[in-house]
Amino acid sequence: MQDILAAIPWGILLAFTIGPVFFVLLETSAIKGIRAGIAFDLGVITSDIIFILIAYFSTNQILEKLKDDPALFIFGGVLLLCYGLISFVKIRREYLRNADNMDDFSIYRKNYAALYFKGFLLNFINIGVLGFWLGVIIVFGPKLNMEPQRIITFFTTIILTYLSIDCIKIVLAKQLKGKLTPWRIYKVKRVISIVLMVFGVALIVQGLFPAEKEKIKEAIEDIRSK
Repeated sequence: MQDILAAIPWGILLAFTIGPVFFVLLETSAIKGIRAGIAFDLGVITSDIIFILIAYFSTNQILEKLKDDPALFIFGGVLLLCYGLISFVKIRREYLRNADNMDDFSIYRKNYAALYFKGFLLNFINIGVLGFWLGVIIVFGPKLNMEPQRIITFFTTIILTYLSIDCIKIVLAKQLKGKLTPWRIYKVKRVISIVLMVFGVALIVQGLFPAEKEKIKEAIEDIRSK
């Protein structure tokens, strides 16, 4: 019970962490519905589970170097930037092509398998997620005495808490569907594409200027200590 109570706040924190997945999940749920949002979220959670297994079964030295490797930040950032840019252009083309019949623009095929893999890849290319899970393993592993049963309980609780809160977000986002006209759908999807590009650029900057990133971390820690 103590391990479960310790894990719940981390699940809540993870559910409200602002990132590309957060925005795309809300967009998917609002436009395509609850089942589509859940399919996307299950893909995200699958990639999280893989990261947890990597962090648990690998040595800390390797992962510490891996999570701070500038090349991985640049690679992930470029993928995210390209994805956002392609989405931005594609959405505009679809909107212009259906300008005469806007109802066609607001109808989307619900390919749940594609949404699942979209969630998986969008979360997997963000190397910062691996760093998050590695940090949790390093902090709580010793407190759990590295006992497999306690670790499974701890991380299962985090994932279930995260999934539960995401389901609430999905349902709330779905309530907006009635207010989403084709024009508003177009604007929302363009904004999400821009958000993805911004996060992509942020990852690239972290990879290109690792020293500055460390200075920012130190400054934040100094402020917290005061």
